[in-house]
Amino acid sequence: MSKPPLKLPQARILVTNDDGINAPGLKVLEKIARSLSRDVWVVAPEMEQSGAGHSLTLRRPLQVRRIAPRRFAADGTPTDCVLLAVNHLIEGRRPDLVLSGVNRGSNLGEDVTYSGTVAAAMEATLLDIRAIALSQMRQGQVLSWHVAQQHGADVVRRLVSVPWTEGVLVNVNFPYLAKGKATGVKVVRQGRRAANIEIANATDPMGRNYLWIGDFTSDNPVGEGTDLWAVRQGAIAVTPLHLDLTHGAMVRRLSEAFG
Repeated sequence: MSKPPLKLPQARILVTNDDGINAPGLKVLEKIARSLSRDVWVVAPEMEQSGAGHSLTLRRPLQVRRIAPRRFAADGTPTDCVLLAVNHLIEGRRPDLVLSGVNRGSNLGEDVTYSGTVAAAMEATLLDIRAIALSQMRQGQVLSWHVAQQHGADVVRRLVSVPWTEGVLVNVNFPYLAKGKATGVKVVRQGRRAANIEIANATDPMGRNYLWIGDFTSDNPVGEGTDLWAVRQGAIAVTPLHLDLTHGAMVRRLSEAFG
């Protein structure tokens, strides 16, 4: 089954992220959302939740701070924020669209399994709401939002202009480029890196050893036609992701083994 194309001027949009309520990328996404609809709500984590994945807060109560009309901060994960927004904070009808981001840094390849940005969109999808995760690549620690600012609204418009398949969310990554240099949009599959996550081994001031999990050592893609490959071509990478992680061929193979 699928949802019909969405009429954005009449749509209710929920904006969230994993970088926190004060993140610059959230301000970018709010501006994008308000250019699409007047009915925009914001529910974001009180503090940064990068790498939180699709985690829920189950062992303690959650506090929510009302900042302004239709704007809230919650001391939980991005998943918590979407659940609280849809089931408690938003008055009247549910959102028609959830936008998550704009993340400070990419969410490509393996990142989608760790990303709180993608997880917020995933939670919305589980609640049967269209959802888009948006991320802006950076070069080291250097980041500019102009590619997301320039293209974000148009990408969202085009994404919701088609029927939306049940159980699907869309992951969007904007390349790190000079203004006006994006080469277009490529619809691609999720990729894999030809690299590992870096683990730093160091010593604290007291002489005790510690380990610090870092980032992937490179973004070099394995093969072409993926999100990692697309941004290296200077394109905006659009990747539809599906909640059903079942591998059909392996189901058939294991059915024969246990038959």
